[in-house]
Amino acid sequence: MPESDLDIPRSYVEFTDPADADQRLRCDLTWLTSRWTCIFGSGCHGVYADRPDDGCCTLGAHFTDDDDVARVREHMERLTPEQWQHRSVGRKDDGWLERDEDGALKTSVVDGACVFLNRPGFSGGTGCSLHTYAIETGRLPHTVKPDVCWQLPIRRSYRTVEQPDGTSYLEVTIGEFDRRGWGPGGHDLDWYCSASSDAHVAREPVYRSSEHELRELMGDEAYEQLVVHCEAYMRAVKTLRSTGKRELLPLFVHPATLAAEQRPAARTPEAAAPRKSATKKRR
Repeated sequence: MPESDLDIPRSYVEFTDPADADQRLRCDLTWLTSRWTCIFGSGCHGVYADRPDDGCCTLGAHFTDDDDVARVREHMERLTPEQWQHRSVGRKDDGWLERDEDGALKTSVVDGACVFLNRPGFSGGTGCSLHTYAIETGRLPHTVKPDVCWQLPIRRSYRTVEQPDGTSYLEVTIGEFDRRGWGPGGHDLDWYCSASSDAHVAREPVYRSSEHELRELMGDEAYEQLVVHCEAYMRAVKTLRSTGKRELLPLFVHPATLAAEQRPAARTPEAAAPRKSATKKRR
């Protein structure tokens, strides 16, 4: 199935951050109420056609700051040979780290993909070794993996809004990390999940399935308000559907979710396979 256009109509809600009166949240309801889910190991094509088993881990994961590196290092040192296929490479002389052509720090690439990616056939299972370790030790994956990995494909961005009366506020947008989030190279990816109906097969909407990640990105109070807005929005969409005005649906429902619903036998997995390390560089 073709991916949905990048510039689809979207519905947003804005509200003041309960934890900071000088900050406003701008949330993409079209994305957050979509049925996207990670389908690694269950139909994921990978970002490059010749490496479908990598998912989005082909290039390694860029770090956001020193705290990000320190957190991953702490858990990297706890990984066992049974959990991490490339442990011998990663543990030797900080082999799990490298710098890209611009000097930015990232996870290293071993045999064509992220050093933390366990390949098919590994006895410990396929996928992100950090994610597997988190599940096995009762941790939430977002407390273990690089920031860019657990945030994908949710995007948090900032801008300062100047108002006519001379005041300003910080606008925090929570939305879809589409191809453009990867930088210019994002347009060269062979496949990308957030816009593909192949991945819009979840039983729960994104704002529910990504609750832990959204709480981390927004704060607990803001997330609770987001839930109220999302549920009101979904009730409105349900009413719209009942009237038969389908020509308006693309404004309210993500096109990839609509396309998935229209398939003869839409797949709705109980849960996605463990998410792998994302390969994007945060923009």
